[in-house]
Amino acid sequence: MQTSQVYFTDLRVKPPQNLLKKLEHLAVKAGIEKIDFDRKLTALKIHFGEPGNMAYLRPNYAARMVKFLKSKGAVPFLTDCNTLYFGRRSNAPSHLEAAFENGYNPLATDCPVIIADGIKGTEFRDIEVNLEQCKVAKIGSAIADADVIITLNHFKGHELTGFGGALKNLGMGCASVGGKLFLHSGSSPKINEKNCTGCRVCEKYCAHDAIKVGKDKIAHISYEKCVGCGQCVAVCQYDASRVVWSASSESACMRISEYAYAVVLDKPSFHINFIMNVSPNCDCWDLNDYPIVPDIGIAASFDPVALDQASADLVMAAPALPGSTICDDQKNDHLKGKDKFKLAHPDTFWQSGLKHAEKIGLGHLAYDMVIV
Repeated sequence: MQTSQVYFTDLRVKPPQNLLKKLEHLAVKAGIEKIDFDRKLTALKIHFGEPGNMAYLRPNYAARMVKFLKSKGAVPFLTDCNTLYFGRRSNAPSHLEAAFENGYNPLATDCPVIIADGIKGTEFRDIEVNLEQCKVAKIGSAIADADVIITLNHFKGHELTGFGGALKNLGMGCASVGGKLFLHSGSSPKINEKNCTGCRVCEKYCAHDAIKVGKDKIAHISYEKCVGCGQCVAVCQYDASRVVWSASSESACMRISEYAYAVVLDKPSFHINFIMNVSPNCDCWDLNDYPIVPDIGIAASFDPVALDQASADLVMAAPALPGSTICDDQKNDHLKGKDKFKLAHPDTFWQSGLKHAEKIGLGHLAYDMVIV
């Protein structure tokens, strides 16, 4: 059985050490210096956090990695793609404002911030993978064009995939708006007629002539022509073109693994999971609930599959926090060793994504833990 190495450090520090120094030390011990960064465009993929949510990663960690990468000759930039849902991060201007508000700005991080799939989520590269769920992945252009991929991942719960870690940050996070539609849904969009203004922008951007504004000044989709590309969802600024949220957890996890495969195909990558503030839900919410377990530590690996499996194992082994969504009393000993993410989201199947990721050659489920 093949195994991958996952490096782990806890969050304990003594002077003159601090968590930023520990992060850099962990990355070096895990072998990040094996990557040739000299003059390489290096994408630091991170979730900037929805304003109002306080569980997202502090920008200080990104700033420390930027400083390290620059010392190795890299040309780093912080990046994320626009969201599929209508909100603060659904277009690049608003997304940048949200990122800056949460401290992800050039002043704080000494690094440009680039929204990878453009102003409206329509800038992407088709990456051919020919896998079981996906033949061609739609990856944000700035990420697809980068020479090196580094992911900084807040490890937390997720209502569709059980948890979000390296694979989700790669697969879902790097997908363009149209790609996210494929990952979330097996259906074409629908029109919320109450919100439609008849502006015809969706008409302009539909490459398949599948959407038209009628005499009633409302857009209508011809489902015989619609291919589910998601362009109308991406360009609608009135929340009129909407996703039909119909994907199962299992299929979504598998598709995310295939998109993650597309992101790192033929280029070096390195991944860091921050297992802290393990909130039950995604950082896409504009709020965060009480963590389900105590802060655990930081883990790093070249293998995103092994990294996510190790992180999940650490969370399962940890005690649940009394008062959290999975432990509403003080008696939490019986939850040690239990699947905390399944308890938080009973209809999710996160294991399916990891198993599929191993099957397609993205990494290994088996790992050796190296304590740093």
